[in-house]
Amino acid sequence: MPVDLEKILRPVDNTYPPYPPKVISLATGQQMVIRQVSRDDIPDLLPHVEPLLHHERDYYDVVSARVYSELLGYYKYRYQDQYVLVGQIDGHLAAIVNGRFVTPKLGMSLHTLAMHRGLRVGAHCFAAKMEYHIDIAGNDEVLVVAESPIGFRRWMIEYQLAKRFEISHELGGVPSYALTRELFDRARGSLIVGTRPVPADLLKKAMAGVLPPTDPPKAAPDFLAATRSVYDSTGTARIKKGGGRNA
Repeated sequence: MPVDLEKILRPVDNTYPPYPPKVISLATGQQMVIRQVSRDDIPDLLPHVEPLLHHERDYYDVVSARVYSELLGYYKYRYQDQYVLVGQIDGHLAAIVNGRFVTPKLGMSLHTLAMHRGLRVGAHCFAAKMEYHIDIAGNDEVLVVAESPIGFRRWMIEYQLAKRFEISHELGGVPSYALTRELFDRARGSLIVGTRPVPADLLKKAMAGVLPPTDPPKAAPDFLAATRSVYDSTGTARIKKGGGRNA
């Protein structure tokens, strides 16, 4: 009898309520729509994650590599009970956040990848996925870790997360922190923002497709790269043979 290996390899997703879209007014007056995307939308997100794989600042390389893997695993049915939310400004991708449901009462935050800096876009989208876990899916607790100092400040300090150091998180096995229902309720008035329903025109534009980020993170110019070269420790490659510098 032939064995259908795909049925063995593919995890069975449980049923959870969808995330209802909402809109947030940013400090600039721009409107950001946060909505859930489906498995079929993942190929539209991957090309915007890939350029960040070699962006070292704020650990974007680590985060984007893991996000790429998680999205790909979700798309190819190799990740159980994962969800993906996106933030869009005028249709353009501003952030990707994801997580998964461990049990009906326990959630796990995976990543928050901001593609538009300076407007708390990542913080707003992180809050949206906490809202998804606690208010919509009915989780009592969400396990959270951070891979960068800015993430630690945004999540652990701002939300005053509880320590769950006896639990190893899926992201590298590091000790977990937790957002409890009590902590979420405490943050509700200051960190959880946005309104529903989303105006029809804004939602229609967001649902029409994910446009490229307008101002994605960029690596700082490395003016000293040549001086660190193994074969050019003095940086002479940046100096013309005639004595002048390259333009």
